[in-house]
Amino acid sequence: MEGQRASFGGKISAILVAAGSAIGLGSIWRFPYMAGEHGGAAFLLVYLLCVFVVGIPVMLGEFAVGRATKQNAVGGFRSLSKPWRWLGYNGVIGALFISGYYYVVAGWSLEYLVSSFTGLYSSSASFSEQFSAFQLSPRQAIYTVAFILLTHLIIIRGVEKGIEKASKVMMPALFIILIIMAVRVAFMPNAIEGYRFFLNPNFKEAFSADTIFTAIGQAFFSLSVGMGCMVTYASYFKSNNNLTGTSFSVALLTLLVAVLAGLVIFPAVFSAGLEPAEGASLIFVTLPEIFKDMPLAQLWSGVFFILLVLASLTSTISFHEVLTAYFAEEHKLSRKAATRLTSALSVALCMLTLFWTFDVDFAGLHLEKISFFDIFDYTTANILMPLGGLFTCIFVAWWMKKDFLQGEMTNHGKLRGRAFPLLYFTLRYITPLLIVYIFVKNLGLF
Repeated sequence: MEGQRASFGGKISAILVAAGSAIGLGSIWRFPYMAGEHGGAAFLLVYLLCVFVVGIPVMLGEFAVGRATKQNAVGGFRSLSKPWRWLGYNGVIGALFISGYYYVVAGWSLEYLVSSFTGLYSSSASFSEQFSAFQLSPRQAIYTVAFILLTHLIIIRGVEKGIEKASKVMMPALFIILIIMAVRVAFMPNAIEGYRFFLNPNFKEAFSADTIFTAIGQAFFSLSVGMGCMVTYASYFKSNNNLTGTSFSVALLTLLVAVLAGLVIFPAVFSAGLEPAEGASLIFVTLPEIFKDMPLAQLWSGVFFILLVLASLTSTISFHEVLTAYFAEEHKLSRKAATRLTSALSVALCMLTLFWTFDVDFAGLHLEKISFFDIFDYTTANILMPLGGLFTCIFVAWWMKKDFLQGEMTNHGKLRGRAFPLLYFTLRYITPLLIVYIFVKNLGLF
């Protein structure tokens, strides 16, 4: 099968590509403001634990399905058990819905990269006003489409020349920029307060059940599990790839990026005398306020938003590939045709997101101006991804025989697999219970 199907060049390539899928806006945009809202260091410690208890077991399960079958998400689950092909469709639909809003946010980062060197710091309007004006302007649609085309150009080149080659460049560049930014903000006045907030836990004041719940959710979603990405990428792994080592490496790289993002943002926020719990606007409204008072403000702002563009691109590549592989293999399209179809669908969904809002009147409930951005975001984060993660655990640890996962983890006896008993127990009992908790909590059932 490996001779007929494209594959990543080696173990390092597999790690970089899979890490690229996990490391995106969730690590650099979402993690800092979630940590800021939930106590900084206390949230970081719980998040670290949840990555290993929730994220790694599900990732291993998806890796096992992908590499064992060498097929896309739908074909992979179907070839192992036909009734379970719906789980692959769940991932494909999740990737499709994510396309409907993720490109929009990615387009924001591209806009801010350009405007860092044009009008962002010369305008008389506040950064909040500029952000609101951008969201109402045609530029938002232009930058969204530009990001889809950028992703398209990488995907259409194929697995080795496109995805693998891009990841080998973008992932090291992402780390280099993060380290440069972290060193720069370390010399800002009062940066020590930011380090204290982010690295010195105060469990009495900051720790709560909500902190645990939010950290579990952040760990689960930041690793790109539950939507077919890791199944699809693992289908390009070679047979000698160590799945356990790869999953731990991806998790550690994701953690490292999240920590570095915190070491960039919190010292800068405290240095500027701002609040860390600024929410989703922390990057696009608060950080420009910080950069404007720095020497070479345009340069440092541009460097940061290059970082955000790279992080966004490594993730858009992954869910674009989920859809491209599905259309190519399940509907017998050429890779170019499948890529074009995926990009066209992404453009259509993003235009729906940007230009159509509606009111809801149902059973006495009245909601005004509901957007497809909210629908796609809520459906993927609160329904499709938790369902995908939960039933991956059930499928791999309960439906399939124990030998299936053990064989994949040990490369069929070539590796020792000393961690298998612990990981199998976690995948069978602990991880599903935690995901059920996330699922029920997200739906507001308790």
